[in-house]
Amino acid sequence: MNNQRIVSNADAASILGHSERKSVDATVASLMLLFCLVLGFQQVAIKGVAEDISPVVQIALRSAIAGCLVGVLAYWRGIRWADMSRHRGAGLLVGLGFAAEFAFVAWGLTYTLASHMSVFLYTAPIFAALGLHLWVPGEQLSLRQWWGVGLAFMGMVIAMAPSGAYSIDILIGDALGLLAGLSWAATTVVIRKTSLSEAPAELTLSYQLSVTALLLLPVAALSGQLMSAQFTSMAVASLGFQALIISFAALMLWFTLLRRYRASQLGVFSFLGPLFGILFGTLLLNEPLSINFLMGGGVILVGIVLVTR
Repeated sequence: MNNQRIVSNADAASILGHSERKSVDATVASLMLLFCLVLGFQQVAIKGVAEDISPVVQIALRSAIAGCLVGVLAYWRGIRWADMSRHRGAGLLVGLGFAAEFAFVAWGLTYTLASHMSVFLYTAPIFAALGLHLWVPGEQLSLRQWWGVGLAFMGMVIAMAPSGAYSIDILIGDALGLLAGLSWAATTVVIRKTSLSEAPAELTLSYQLSVTALLLLPVAALSGQLMSAQFTSMAVASLGFQALIISFAALMLWFTLLRRYRASQLGVFSFLGPLFGILFGTLLLNEPLSINFLMGGGVILVGIVLVTR
């Protein structure tokens, strides 16, 4: 597989090669717009029904459901247990990183706003670029990308600056969002450095979803959150959307496009995810937005574009 690298959900474009990929056309651009729209709605879908089903339970259940669907798809495409076993060590590491990412998302959403989580989660391309620069030959940052990294970190400081409109809880949740982005980036580096870089996308995604479900379901059960969950019609609809559309269909679409089109062009769309997250959080959850968050978020998005362009 020439210069192909498998990554988790919307990773930075510079992570993948594209020497034999096609340029993005209008149809693919429309699909990427839909992909970013779906991911931007993710935090709102979790936060919107958090009173019925806790975020930890939502992520555990959606991972279990999507993991079963990906497993069936992988088997249909000829992937067997022997193939999974060959990548056991790397797969477990990636699964732990994926589980940590969404554990921080779930934990953070109990403190901060969905719009904030959308922005801080998408700092992952910045952390991934730094990790790849340090540990992967040929992935060193250019001067333009270093400017992007600097701007992104400046944006983080501005966005997290104390504001009279927000409590300390918001700051804690924002910090957990950054840890989620860091965990996402760590899975990217692990995939790039291990045998998973040559493995089918279904195999990698199976490890990510199954390990997350196996870790978070017991946590949800032991903490009593699973038993106290109320499966209202809205909660079931949100859970179904997260499992079928986000964790299964959207991620498989992303992997499919990565195999056929230039990742550097696909990755430019990544800044739309947090923009949609802010939009949905404001319109659907009536979340307030401070001036420093808007300014800092804007600077972060500029940094992301410079790093991934």
